[in-house]
Amino acid sequence: MSGSAHSVHGLVEAAARQWPDAVFAQATEQPGHLTFGQLQLRCRRVAALLAAQGLAPGCTVALVMPNGLGTLQLLLGAMHAGYAVNPVNLLSQPAQMRHVLAHCDASLVLAAPDWADPVRALGVVGADGRPLPVLAMNPEALDDPLLPAVGIQPPAPAAGSLALLMYTSGTTGLPKGVMLSQANLVANARAITREHQLGPADRVLGVLPLYHINAFVVTMLAPLASGGSVAMAPRFSAARFWGQALQHHCSWLNVVPTIIAILQDSPAPDRAALQAIRFCRSASSALPPEHLRSFESRFGIGVIETMGLTETAAPSFSNPLDAGQRKLGAVGRASGGEARIIDAQLLPVADGQTGELAIRGPQVMQGYYKNPEATAAAFTADGWLRTGDLGHRDGDGFFFVTGRIKELIIKGGENIAPREIDEVLLQHPAVLEAAAVGLPDRLYGQDILACVVLRGGMAVDEAGLRAFCEQRLGRFKTPRQIRFVAALPRGPSGKVQRLKLLEAD
Repeated sequence: MSGSAHSVHGLVEAAARQWPDAVFAQATEQPGHLTFGQLQLRCRRVAALLAAQGLAPGCTVALVMPNGLGTLQLLLGAMHAGYAVNPVNLLSQPAQMRHVLAHCDASLVLAAPDWADPVRALGVVGADGRPLPVLAMNPEALDDPLLPAVGIQPPAPAAGSLALLMYTSGTTGLPKGVMLSQANLVANARAITREHQLGPADRVLGVLPLYHINAFVVTMLAPLASGGSVAMAPRFSAARFWGQALQHHCSWLNVVPTIIAILQDSPAPDRAALQAIRFCRSASSALPPEHLRSFESRFGIGVIETMGLTETAAPSFSNPLDAGQRKLGAVGRASGGEARIIDAQLLPVADGQTGELAIRGPQVMQGYYKNPEATAAAFTADGWLRTGDLGHRDGDGFFFVTGRIKELIIKGGENIAPREIDEVLLQHPAVLEAAAVGLPDRLYGQDILACVVLRGGMAVDEAGLRAFCEQRLGRFKTPRQIRFVAALPRGPSGKVQRLKLLEAD
């Protein structure tokens, strides 16, 4: 594969040739936009900046920055020039951020001005034994004073070269660095374009942070591949969401289930004003069917449920664009590659049988950085990525996810999928969010704990919810305990960390 055809460099150069004056990114909260032609020139200036800092292509550049047009051009500029980028999660605890910056072997940190001193205070030492250099740069500015006036034209990086080093964290342990190549990223940017039939007329509202794989690939790279554009918001705001979408003429939305839940309790514009929005795409974690139905009913916008991993450069499953072909509760068919269900011996099982989801394709990661043991454990001998997700495939090729292997509840020897409990609780009108987990039990081995977030202004007690569950689940599957919490614990990608529910107050 040639680097030019299978690299971010190739995407930028092709877009600049084909649509030089078309807008690629528009700021939502202030004046400012970036055309494809301007993006090409600024990518070259970013290359000159990194070269002036003594960095050779192949080095890793970490970014500690919120959303903004400046952040977007720094990420794309570094990858365009053949550097690997490590967008650091701004919600990380100091110890976790210190670990990530030290582990990734970054040669330089680009930080927003209010983050520069906190990053320096972490005391991370570079490979040369000196403090890791930190440059303060404005995430919103397209013409940051540090950018050289004249850029350089770097050659296209090899398709297999490292482009993105993104750290994931599960319920326990230190985060692992997922290595995604230039070709991995381009493969899924193009797969998303095909799945959703995106083109130059399409604009997505980008409210998810660019340090998440979803926003990085779906809202930044897919428009670059399709000639479309992104309306870049600094962050998600329920009060501003619909105004941003309408003011900037967005034709599709990219969100996570938590946002769908929040929007249902927020003011909505007239449905007629929303007709220009073709679809809303949900990813990162399972979307409860009750939330999907409620969103579609209230706003008149169809929801396409998808699923992916950091290890697969975002989506690896997607429901069809055609609403008539979607299946409620399914994460969709395999997208951009292959998928199958395997048993404990890693052999494929028949349709309808529950097992572990496995994925193979051009979007699948190279491995975990400096962690050969975890990399080996993540793959089968014939190259299928083990996701750790439990589910099944139906006869039409649609995949359904019922939970994580480590989160499966085994009560009295019976397997219970946590999502089955979640979905019943979510049918109660007072429940906004719910998540179940196995609770140690002397008699059964495990019983069921459910944590519930109530809707604003609504109330129900534990006894009422237990009675509600018994009517729909029976006594055996009804949670023994129900705890009311302000929020569910979530990881960097927005997925609920079920095992942390046991720590909930």
